[in-house]
Amino acid sequence: MRVAIIGSGPAGFYAAEALLKRADAAVDVDMFDRLPTPYGLVRGGVAPDHQKIKMVIRVFASTAARPTFRFLGNVQLGRDITVEELRRHYHQIVYATGNEADRRLDIPGEGIARCTPATVFVGWYNGHPDYRHAQVDLSVRRVAVVGNGNVAIDAARVLLRTPAELEKTDIAAHALEALRNSQVREVFILGRRGPEQAAFSPAELKELGTMEAADPVVAPGELAGCAVSTGNAETDRKLKILRAFAARQPRADAKRLHLRFLVSPTEVIADAEGKVAGLLLAKNRLEARPDGTIAARGTGEIELLEVGMVLPAIGYAAERIAGVPYDEKARIIANDDGRVVDPASRAVVANEYVVGWARSGPQGLIGEHKRASARVVEHMVADAAGLAPRELPERDAIVSLLRGRGVQPVSFSDWKRLDDAEVARGARRGAPRDKIVDVEAMLAVLGQR
Repeated sequence: MRVAIIGSGPAGFYAAEALLKRADAAVDVDMFDRLPTPYGLVRGGVAPDHQKIKMVIRVFASTAARPTFRFLGNVQLGRDITVEELRRHYHQIVYATGNEADRRLDIPGEGIARCTPATVFVGWYNGHPDYRHAQVDLSVRRVAVVGNGNVAIDAARVLLRTPAELEKTDIAAHALEALRNSQVREVFILGRRGPEQAAFSPAELKELGTMEAADPVVAPGELAGCAVSTGNAETDRKLKILRAFAARQPRADAKRLHLRFLVSPTEVIADAEGKVAGLLLAKNRLEARPDGTIAARGTGEIELLEVGMVLPAIGYAAERIAGVPYDEKARIIANDDGRVVDPASRAVVANEYVVGWARSGPQGLIGEHKRASARVVEHMVADAAGLAPRELPERDAIVSLLRGRGVQPVSFSDWKRLDDAEVARGARRGAPRDKIVDVEAMLAVLGQR
């Protein structure tokens, strides 16, 4: 069986691993990525000060070393090759394209200068080629991060880390230089629901208390009404950490990270130059829905939070891919437990599957996708057993097709050369790597430009 996996992030690699480890099926895997670099979210999304998390790439590299695995980087579905062409060259297709779009606040003023989606900010400091030229103005003293998931915490932490803390990470060189000159002194993380419903993990929250020159601040009133014990161990851990933050005395000279709850932004306020000057916040209360879930409802009370930058971090969404069914409501690839389906009829699209955030939306930590991808692989193997044998073109025909169009795929051995170059660059500043952030520069290193 020959399988194409579109996307080289964790979910894609976990699917490849599950396929290639099977004893009951002989499988060749070709993994495509639109960038010359593999690893998706691990490289372009995980915060630079989380180097331990990034060590998972060692597992992925061992999968890539298998003789029946092939990496084809610098190849974009919809630009360099079509879905129909993949169908002719592979028995099955797995979409592992993640969530590259951001969800918007949909409030007045959202598009003004210094209101920057978290997707842009995260891509900028991680050296993602798409965002290397992003305009991130850090000449302001106060920043609002809207959302209280792990991405919001990552963004706030990067804003408040010292240059000394950041320079030993793999943060992009352009971001490190900008953060050296940052004027940011206060960051506000804003959640529309209460502390008990916050989406961030206990580990991410606890880390806010370890920053060298910034203190987490929780006003005691933010925790009013929270139960001593909720019956949920993870929620109780988060509340314990928040209570510890509330009891701390902030250092006089430290930067501040304020954790706010039960507020929703209603408008971004501009100054005379058309740049962010403030954020109108509606105060909320919690109401129980008939199904037992909790909703935030506005009380009618509005406050003005004076900030010079707004970073919306309220979630990600899958991009549409030509020829691939899309669920407009959920903003993911339309699927039923990983089998791609027609979004209207829900009829299964034969031999096409989806894993990771493109399947589920932005939820679950990296390690959790191993089991989810393996489950989809079980569907793939079960479905393949009922199919009549189908002859495909030679395996290298797909490479010939691409080269005929002037596309030069980047192999995994090519990537290792890029990897070596980045590690050598990073060693000069005592960092794990200094990323090459321009695709043309990457290809130049490989002698392809």
